[in-house]
Amino acid sequence: MRTTPTQEDVRRNNLGTLLRYVHIHGATSRAELTTRLGLNRSTIGALTADLAAAGLVTEKKGPRETGRAGRPSLVVRPESVKVYAYALNIEVDRLRAARIGLGGHILDRREAPRPRGMQVVDAVQPLAGFIHEMRAAVPEGSRYVGAGLAIAGMVRRADGMVRLAPTIGWVDEPVGDALVERIGDEGPMIVGNIADVSAMVEHTRGAAAGRDNVIYLYGDVGVGAGIIAGGRRISGRGGYGGEVGHMVVNPQGELCSCGSRGCWETEIGEYPLLRLAGRPDRSGREAVLAVVDAAMRGDWVAQQAVRQVGDWLGLGVGNLVNIFNPEAVIFGGTLRDIYLVAAAQIRSRLNEVALPACRDEIRLRTPELGRDAALIGAAELAFERLLADPLV
Repeated sequence: MRTTPTQEDVRRNNLGTLLRYVHIHGATSRAELTTRLGLNRSTIGALTADLAAAGLVTEKKGPRETGRAGRPSLVVRPESVKVYAYALNIEVDRLRAARIGLGGHILDRREAPRPRGMQVVDAVQPLAGFIHEMRAAVPEGSRYVGAGLAIAGMVRRADGMVRLAPTIGWVDEPVGDALVERIGDEGPMIVGNIADVSAMVEHTRGAAAGRDNVIYLYGDVGVGAGIIAGGRRISGRGGYGGEVGHMVVNPQGELCSCGSRGCWETEIGEYPLLRLAGRPDRSGREAVLAVVDAAMRGDWVAQQAVRQVGDWLGLGVGNLVNIFNPEAVIFGGTLRDIYLVAAAQIRSRLNEVALPACRDEIRLRTPELGRDAALIGAAELAFERLLADPLV
């Protein structure tokens, strides 16, 4: 049987709603909070006082609002410097770490190259070292809420196990547990997929803010997608949804790292682009950028390579548009760079494949948060528990 929420339940829910609003939108006046959250002034005042007492927000007088009588409204700000999470990314070629404050502010960051073939034990050591370095600069009296790890691979929702990361070369690796052992913190370590967490933050505070049906494509060697439908993330029963790179588009195509043939990533990933550009001996984001740069400077071979990849990219996006009918598709990772030079080709192919009703008013975008989307998204995994119940 469902019970009626108690007064305390309602209060805690309102606290979470208010904290989430200032976490996403930044400094906000009490007057605006009253309007946006649909609560009266006295309730907003009581809630912000509770959050301030918990050290989660601060309140200061703001400028007088034009046309309004009386005292200026107090402005509520997230306590970004002292309430923080650690964010970690394991990408194909990079290891990245940051300390991120409430409100999504990057306070400190570190990164290092990740040689291809690096095993888990060799990857977690430098990441743990980054956290130990950043911890030395944390102000006294700060509140640590946990850590989030985003990885280019399939992550089991239940326990954060990395079931398969073919572009990294890992199978059934408990990466989160290995990091916790080396970090030595009591806070939780939440593990997620890079495309999924990037979609989450671009939806709340980036290029897709205000749009509730979004596909975020993340590409490097492989390709994955974070999918938002009706304002909610779609990740499937076990958390493995969004592996669009393994959508078969060319059954007679190249063998994929997953064992199948003709997967989408064998046509639009790093390897096919470099092969088509006559640079099969090179790898990494810089090599992709070099091809894109050459295409922009008029190199015919590079232009043809980008054009062919753009054609396959548009075809796959058209299929996804027919399935999900999104308002926006965002191109992240190396797909961002390909999109910037092949936008016309991608749009043309998309228009051929997608049904007119599905593609009406669709927006093709690059990430507003850039490469930081994955880091900020990883931190969001750690902040979620606090935002759901600030007084936990």
